[in-house]
Amino acid sequence: MGRRERKKAATRQALADAALRLFSERGYDDVGVREIADAADVSVTTLFKHFPDGKEALVFDQDADREAALVAAVRERPAGQSVPQALHRLLLGEHSRRVHADPRFDDFLRLIDTTPALREYARRMWLRHEHTLAAAIADDAGLPADDPGCRALAHFALEAPVLVRGSRDPGIALDRVFDLLGNGWTGTRADAVPATAGRTGAPGRSAGGEEEDGRTAGTTEQRP
Repeated sequence: MGRRERKKAATRQALADAALRLFSERGYDDVGVREIADAADVSVTTLFKHFPDGKEALVFDQDADREAALVAAVRERPAGQSVPQALHRLLLGEHSRRVHADPRFDDFLRLIDTTPALREYARRMWLRHEHTLAAAIADDAGLPADDPGCRALAHFALEAPVLVRGSRDPGIALDRVFDLLGNGWTGTRADAVPATAGRTGAPGRSAGGEEEDGRTAGTTEQRP
């Protein structure tokens, strides 16, 4: 990344950070774009250059990057890795980074849950990601873009992190969801799967539950 791109990325991040801080402190509806721009030491014009959709987009500053990552997970996955395994690996790593690298992630979730405008923006964003991901899966499989199986896989893969939020061990819960998506119901029933299958089936893990980089599995989960 060149100097110009680094500067743009830094400005964008400063705006997003200022917005989240002000929204968390005072509430979304009580903060204006001018205040956010002032807090980031830029003009309102600069703010809208980076976030043309306004206040809502400031909260979801990684929207475009996330959509690109979902498509890349399908198209650029290693030989022999299934689409559910590729999405599992991406979402598991994404969840872990959010939990361990961003101490304000809980504030982010709380802000969305308590702000109708943000919930609606998140819904529209989620539907767009689902459509894009389903199209990428269908293209990879040589199926029609509106294939219901591809749409279902995209839908439930994106829903998985929401389903496991609040679980005792979200990493294990996410493994369980993707076991179902990858193997079907008959391969995930309690009488058909060993007790440790939820962990051993995860991509990038050894039979002993260790991740490929040596860290113990299960220390994962939970900004989109």
